Amino acid sequence: MANFYDFDALTIDGKPFSMDKLRGQVVLVVNTASACGFTPQLAGLQKLHELHAQQGLVVLGFPCNQFGAQDKGSNEEIASFCQRNYGVTFQMMSKIEVNGPGAHALFQWLREQAPGILGSTSIKWNFTKFLVDRQGHVLERFAPNTTPEDLSSAIASAL
Repeated sequence: MANFYDFDALTIDGKPFSMDKLRGQVVLVVNTASACGFTPQLAGLQKLHELHAQQGLVVLGFPCNQFGAQDKGSNEEIASFCQRNYGVTFQMMSKIEVNGPGAHALFQWLREQAPGILGSTSIKWNFTKFLVDRQGHVLERFAPNTTPEDLSSAIASAL
């Protein structure tokens, strides 16, 4: 696959979701977890969503339980937790794997498009972020410790 818009996933409530419906928008893709030291970043992601949605930013959260088993719950439990504790209204997706043979095709592609430090393609931890431009190309990969607030200038440039 050559473009972000070629991929599909399921929403957190199990509905098919084509990335093609996001064509022309800037997308921030994040693998999330509910019981991680970085989980408070959900509040910052929500703030980015609120501040920039009108300008064309879409935040997509993909829960993942591959790192320290920090998202054990069902999709329903994860959705409830995110909304109750962080007021999340941005699009949450169904729980996936981001590494290994069971990795979701979108994350396989994102990892190839924007390798990490020293060219490593694997995702090291929860809250790795990928910024996708309006043409469906990956602009940048951000480490888990890069807070949503730290993304302001990259997002502003992309918008």
